[in-house]
Amino acid sequence: MRRMINSTYMSIDGVVQDPQHWTFGYRSDDAAQYAHDLLFSVDAVIMGRRTYESFSEVWPNLADETGMADRMNALPKFVASDSLTDPAWNNTTATRVEDFPGLVCDLKEQPGQDIVQYGFGPLTGTLIREQLLDELQIWVHPLFVGATEPADLISHHAPQMPFQLADVRRYDSGVVILRYQPA
Repeated sequence: MRRMINSTYMSIDGVVQDPQHWTFGYRSDDAAQYAHDLLFSVDAVIMGRRTYESFSEVWPNLADETGMADRMNALPKFVASDSLTDPAWNNTTATRVEDFPGLVCDLKEQPGQDIVQYGFGPLTGTLIREQLLDELQIWVHPLFVGATEPADLISHHAPQMPFQLADVRRYDSGVVILRYQPA
């Protein structure tokens, strides 16, 4: 059975929203290699509507030497959304939010590589509640973003669920990736 992995950027004060505004100062070659390896270890991407909207504005216009842009653009993408009906980004399927857990169950049962979800929001909370998430990778960035809205925080979207630490990776940029699995 395929594993469902969530990969999320988070500040040390728990902010997960709009990482494109606060993560770029913490890029490093070693962490970029980890991100590359993760993307090439999966053959499907799932996301909520907000992540889809930000990714679909950037990824189709990117080109890079590592092949990440080509890989992201070619992978099948599945979006949980009640408002997105005709996604423009190639190889993207939109599914109603209430039907999305069933879609993830079906995807996990199909042969293939793992599945990744980028970002953390209501969809991630649903995956945790439905016990569909097999691994949570939190990329902790060494800064306080100082968000004032509860919806910006990881705790706003997460139900109570115990996890166990599976691995810790530390990078020269100060970023730490904490890998957790449900306990």
